[in-house]
Amino acid sequence: MTNYTNYTVSIHYDRRLYRHDIAGSIAHARMLGKQGIISEEDAGLIIDGLGKVRQEIQEDKFPWDETLEDLHMNIESRLHALIGPAAGRLHTGRSRNDQVALDMRLYTKDVLKETVQGLRATQGSLLTLATRHQTVIMPGYTHLQRAQPVLFAHHLLAYFQMFQRDIDRFRDCYRRTDVLPLGSGALAGVAYPSDRDFLAQELGFREVSANSMDAVSDRDFLLDYLAAAAICMMHFSRLSEEIVIWSSREFGFIRLSDEFTTGSSIMPQKRNPDFAELARGKTGRVYGDLMGLLTVMKGLPMTYNRDLQEDKEGFFDAVDTLLATFQVYPDMLKGLVLDEERVASLAGESFMLATDVADYLVNKGMPFREAYGVVKELCRHCETQGKDLQDLTLEEYHRFSDNFDQDVYSITAESSAAARDNPGGTAPNRVAEELSRAKELLESTANDL
Repeated sequence: MTNYTNYTVSIHYDRRLYRHDIAGSIAHARMLGKQGIISEEDAGLIIDGLGKVRQEIQEDKFPWDETLEDLHMNIESRLHALIGPAAGRLHTGRSRNDQVALDMRLYTKDVLKETVQGLRATQGSLLTLATRHQTVIMPGYTHLQRAQPVLFAHHLLAYFQMFQRDIDRFRDCYRRTDVLPLGSGALAGVAYPSDRDFLAQELGFREVSANSMDAVSDRDFLLDYLAAAAICMMHFSRLSEEIVIWSSREFGFIRLSDEFTTGSSIMPQKRNPDFAELARGKTGRVYGDLMGLLTVMKGLPMTYNRDLQEDKEGFFDAVDTLLATFQVYPDMLKGLVLDEERVASLAGESFMLATDVADYLVNKGMPFREAYGVVKELCRHCETQGKDLQDLTLEEYHRFSDNFDQDVYSITAESSAAARDNPGGTAPNRVAEELSRAKELLESTANDL
């Protein structure tokens, strides 16, 4: 005979919430005793019993029972076995609806702290790498075509800024998560003199929810996290893509340490950037986790519906994926070796300096659009002659404009970078300022949440 109840079982994944569930129950029992809703004696028995349950789970001695479906009923059943009838008083003035909403908010608050710490560690590794190669110039790209010289540190600090925006999003998520739902009951509130402010203080919440119906059915805070996680993984995917490209022989910009590459089963020369590729690939699953929960939520009437059981697996998957990426990336970045000579030689390639040659003509009084056209013809001439801009004689330059003089040969990758001396530019002094600000930011936000 088919066991249909397996369809509703969630204990195999919601058991990770045990610490948060027990913390919520202990606070609830304290409040019930303090308010005289149950006796102080029963409250004490419940709290002691919950402590024993927590210890059993931590020591892997807890008798999980799938017939009880979920974490809450497993803990309540075990509590009854340990302390007797007093366990039945714990659920006074509480529903599984506000209980699970509380568990998820407590769990998400903890995860948010880990998430920001992981992002800070990644930013720290980016700063270490950028500082190590602070003055190295590399080719900057648009459309994956060599465009203009930029400092390698400037390129890395672009990702620092991306991850800073991620931190800001997770901070916003924390603020909206930091709201206590316990005391909302099944949907309408509770018919007991509960002290929700006491509960909020006990459990470390900034405020209590304003509407009981919203509180038990709200999963916006999970969507906030998933949306921020999806954007964050997109940033890691972009960085991964560049690491994959840069480590190829075609580019040859970097070498990854052996622990972050793997070999081929048949080609012994291969050093595949598998960790970066996996981070790029795992981005899609986090997108899917976000879309999954959005789809669950889109058609739900007020208030709690069993569909909300489906909020957990995708959310846990996204959390695990993001935190695992944080474990890899800081060390992978620290071990990255840059081929300074190669990137510098490519940055000085003459066509990379075409915009600077146009700017040179502008400084001689020529309108930019006219200068643009002159340099475009110059580049075409070089291509047909198989020459670089630096190889042209002054006579050749004069065929295209009399404004060229001997000082055109002073245009280099170094002068190009130095010329971008404005806020946010790649000039060495601006990058030094950017590095200094980034270091100060990391030092001043050691405890972000």
